[in-house]
Amino acid sequence: MAGMEISLTDAKAQLTEPVRRAEAGDDVILTRHGRAAVRLVPVTTPVAADARRRLLDTLRKTAAAKATPGPAAAHSQDDLYDDAGQPR
Repeated sequence: MAGMEISLTDAKAQLTEPVRRAEAGDDVILTRHGRAAVRLVPVTTPVAADARRRLLDTLRKTAAAKATPGPAAAHSQDDLYDDAGQPR
């Protein structure tokens, strides 16, 4: 996303816009006397370990249920050759 650079004076007058942009993922820099002073970043809530573990277990089970076994490595190219061993 695009970045935003705004002076502290302007930010005080219109704080809602820089905060909204930071929450949306924009890089927001507040400047003082033309020099970068502060970067606004959104606060993220860490995911609890047990919730993360449950999510990973669910993903693993879903992936295992969808997995379809392919041909064994010894036979993976059998469809490229006919019974006489010639390329098809």
